[in-house]
Amino acid sequence: MESTRTHDTERFHAATDRHDPDPDLRQHYRDILAGTDVGWAIGCSDLKLVGQGGQGVVFQARLDGADGFALSVALKVFSPEPYRTSLAYADDMARVAGVAARVAAVQHENLIAVHDFTAHTRVRVMRMEWVDGLDLRQVLSQHTLDRTRARLSPDHRRFVEDVVLTEGPKQPRLKPGVAIHVLRDCLSALAAMHREGIAHGDLKPSNIMLKRTGTTKVVDIGSAADLRSAEGRCAWSPLYAAPEVLEGAPVSPQSDLASMGYVLVEMLAGRSPFDGATGVSALLEAKHALEHRVPELLPPEVAGSELLVSLCRRLVAARPEKRFPDAEAADLGRKGAAAFHRQLVKGDLASEYENDLRVWLEALGPVG
Repeated sequence: MESTRTHDTERFHAATDRHDPDPDLRQHYRDILAGTDVGWAIGCSDLKLVGQGGQGVVFQARLDGADGFALSVALKVFSPEPYRTSLAYADDMARVAGVAARVAAVQHENLIAVHDFTAHTRVRVMRMEWVDGLDLRQVLSQHTLDRTRARLSPDHRRFVEDVVLTEGPKQPRLKPGVAIHVLRDCLSALAAMHREGIAHGDLKPSNIMLKRTGTTKVVDIGSAADLRSAEGRCAWSPLYAAPEVLEGAPVSPQSDLASMGYVLVEMLAGRSPFDGATGVSALLEAKHALEHRVPELLPPEVAGSELLVSLCRRLVAARPEKRFPDAEAADLGRKGAAAFHRQLVKGDLASEYENDLRVWLEALGPVG
């Protein structure tokens, strides 16, 4: 899980108060991390720390049932340390629990399944499905490309580099058909959330999982926001946050689309669209200019597609009203992702991407 910076404002409780009237809460959290408190994961065993960020930590665990039943699950432990007081933590956790319950009710194949939200010594824990696969940050790494070249047969390796993953200028890049396959799965998950009045709030490569079945899942809904309420903490990652969010506006369906657009450009270009931009001011400037820079960032085979360039530009448009109105429109609307997919099919350029990804990941094996 990629580290998430928490916005440093009083409204969102992002600074740590050294004089917290309830230091025991933080100590309970540290005991969980240190392994000295084992009671918080009742019914689970074989805990393994797999991610750590601004919101807390994530463990993989085995949920043990009767008669030898066992199931891998993910346990996210929410840290109280970014909050000024235990009351601020409890208030925000009530918000997270409310949104998590609504996400759990969505039950969408491309969206992480939430199983439970509990408290142990007042430290909140969310139990979710364990997704077997690689996150997009891992996929777009030189390690994965090197492992592909080392483990696959010559013919399979050439196929993967022609259809799935190949060399990029700064990091590996996905071929257009696969990138659109990933995008459409993500947009489908976002559309389900947007219809329920929820924005994800923190889309980035590490929060997009490529399952070993070849499908994609949007994960980590800890920053998800109720679109019906202006309240809530701001815990986005600056590099992937929409410009209006960086400027203090609440997350919206359009801000989710901007984040998804940044991920799409990165998947296609083999580099971050914001290379060299450090600090909020530089990021804002780069994000306002991105829609005009899209063709120069993309490789020639991609930049030559007017429809694909147009899709990228509309997703990353600096002004929210210039983007698609929501994720469903970005997928199925005029000049959306589905239109590019149909163009590939008509040109006999499409592949069975889900199966291609499944076979590749199976041959790749576990990636450490």
